[in-house]
Amino acid sequence: MVVLNKIYTKTGDAGETALGNGARVAKHALRVTAYGTVDETNATVGMARLHATGEIDAQLAMIQNDLFDLGADLCRPDMEKDAEAEYPPLRISDAQVTRLETEIDAMTSAVEPLRSFILPGGSALAAHLHLCRTVSRRAERLTVELATMEAVNPAAVKYLNRLSDWCFQAARIANNNGQDDVLWAPGANR
Repeated sequence: MVVLNKIYTKTGDAGETALGNGARVAKHALRVTAYGTVDETNATVGMARLHATGEIDAQLAMIQNDLFDLGADLCRPDMEKDAEAEYPPLRISDAQVTRLETEIDAMTSAVEPLRSFILPGGSALAAHLHLCRTVSRRAERLTVELATMEAVNPAAVKYLNRLSDWCFQAARIANNNGQDDVLWAPGANR
């Protein structure tokens, strides 16, 4: 367990931060932006949980823990050196991706197929889950971009891709199994 006796360290005052392997990089480095956006995704999940109960709340709690794992994964480059690390680095696993897929499949079976695009909204929980979906998509785009330049755990990209799908289906569940979805009306304002 990590003990934080002091919250500020002043080590970032010059615009740099430390990665999980101790390397110092600019705070605007793509890797930092990617795992920072994963952290932002986690915060939006926390906001959604204010409106969640039961199974969805429990699933969102698991997702929050996964997102911490994912942030730890992304902040630790040099995957080829994992075996040499003093402590085994956290890495998102294919099992975590599979769990999301199983939950998505269960939610998909509970809602009618879509015949229209839907607008983010409906219930408060659904609106928050749509925000989670869009922020997780941004985290995915940044992580995919990072993967074109540096080594990234492929399961991390898969997880973010499935997470946005999970949030979409969970929003439909939160909207009375899709019955209260807000349907897009093309050209409604013309």
